[in-house]
Parts: sequence; structure tokens; C-alpha cells
Amino acid sequence: MASSHDTAPRSTVVALVGEDSDALLSGLSDVPALVALSLRQAEPAAAARRLTAVSTPYVVHDADPLEHVAAAWVELYEERATLGTLELEVENLLGLFDAHAAVMPDYYLVAGPENIEGTWRHWWLGVLAHRAPSRVLPVEASGAALRARLRALPTSRPWPDLAWLRQVQFEIPDRVGLRDQPGAA
Repeated sequence: MASSHDTAPRSTVVALVGEDSDALLSGLSDVPALVALSLRQAEPAAAARRLTAVSTPYVVHDADPLEHVAAAWVELYEERATLGTLELEVENLLGLFDAHAAVMPDYYLVAGPENIEGTWRHWWLGVLAHRAPSRVLPVEASGAALRARLRALPTSRPWPDLAWLRQVQFEIPDRVGLRDQPGAA
């Protein structure tokens, strides 16, 4: 049986989400010490295998392992889905991580956040950024801005254990993080 160390990426993994990720990824093809992968259409386990096989210092990709949970959360708050759907997606995702069939990126770069629709913006820059503020970073949707951001990724503590996703239904758009602050109602 492989240890989790054997299945962990050797690179710093950056998920590029948001606006024009295809064009931005292709613009990174000439950057040394970096591999840019379009994995959006790959199954999570196939994406995880590709990410763990990379041996360059950085790998940037467009496959968000939290995509189905994020979509269920957005749909719940846009009244297009039920809580049961979100709970099911969370449990499926946690099972993938337990089986090492998904890789949590070290960083999320949110390209063109000003153009992301309301509830999705609250997911990226609210729910995720609340859990790891130095790991979810907005970036202008341009090649130059992306390259500059990649050169200056901040250091910070790792992502918290993903068990917090079991309570994600309580992360309400426009209020994410407020209940954890002193004096918040």
C-alpha cells in the first residue's frame, strides 16, 4: 500500500480558477520551473495522478477538486438545489481525498474576480478565503499579472483539515466569517 507521502505532489500546486483560465494557462508554456496543465475535463483521480507525477517546482492547472461542492453550495444559496445535494457532494469529495484520488492545491488563484457572478465570488473570495486567506488570491486576468503573482506567492500555514466542509452549509454568502468575529451577532 502506498503511503500518503508517495501520492503527494512534489510541486507547489496552483489551481487557476475564474475568468479566461484556458488562455492564461496557455500563456505560461514558456515559463521555466513551471508546468501548466489543462485538467478541467479529467476525472479527479486522473488529475491527481498527473499532478503527483510532475517534478517541476510549480504546476498550475485548471481542475478544481472542490468544484462539485462549490457548485452545490452556489446552487443551494441560489435556491436551485437542496441541502442534501451539498451534503452528498461533500461526503463524495472527502472520500476522494481519503483515497488519495484528489489533490488539494496549495494555492487558488482567482482570475478576474470582478467579473465572477455574485454567489460564485462569495465561494472563492468568501468561503475559501476565510479558511485560508493567504492561499486564495485574486489576480487580474492577464498573463503579466498571473506571472507576477506566481513569482510572489506568500507563505502561510497549510489548509485546515477539509472536515470543515461538513459545515459549509452554514457559510452564508455576504456573511462568511462574520459569525467567527468578536461581537458578531
